[in-house]
Amino acid sequence: QVQLAESGGGLVQAGGSLGLSCVASGRTSSLYGMGWFRQAPAKEREFVASISASGGDTYYADSVKGRFTISRDNAKNTLYLQMNNLKPEDTAVYYCAARFGVPNLAQSGARYWGQGTQVTVSS
Repeated sequence: QVQLAESGGGLVQAGGSLGLSCVASGRTSSLYGMGWFRQAPAKEREFVASISASGGDTYYADSVKGRFTISRDNAKNTLYLQMNNLKPEDTAVYYCAARFGVPNLAQSGARYWGQGTQVTVSS
C-alpha cells in the first residue's frame, strides 16, 4: 500500500512556471514507477509524465515534452514535476500516481492515486 500526497498547485500566468511535489509513504515506495496525470473540466484524465523506480527512465506526453520535467528523490520519497512555459490548456487537476514494478504508467495505468492539486494557467 502506498499513500500519495501532492502539493504545489496554484494560479500562474501563461508562459510562467510552477513546480509540483508528491510525497509517497508506505512500504518500499522507492520500488514503484511513478507519474503524473491530469484532468481538465469535462475531459478524461490523461497521462502527463512517468518515471521509473530508479529515476533512470522518463516518459512524457507529446503535449508537454520539452516544457515539463519529471524527477524523483527516493531518499525523500518525493516525486516532482517542474512545469515551464505553461499554457492555458495545461489548466487541470494534476494527480500523482504510482504502480509497483512499472516504469511507464502511460502504458499500464496507475494502481495508487493522490487526491490531486489544481493548476490554473491564465491567458
